[in-house]
Amino acid sequence: MNKYKCIICGYTYDPKRGDKTQKIEAETPFEELPERWRCPTCRAQKMDFKEVK
Repeated sequence: MNKYKCIICGYTYDPKRGDKTQKIEAETPFEELPERWRCPTCRAQKMDFKEVK
């Protein structure tokens, strides 16, 4: 599972950690996040994230 970085604020979503602020469990791939999910730092949408290679 790859990490994804917000192009607006730099927050990195790490699927190994999930997102406790929005009750996303660890091991949840970015692709499986709900469409309503937003960056926990700046509230950007999923389309504002780029895959970190």
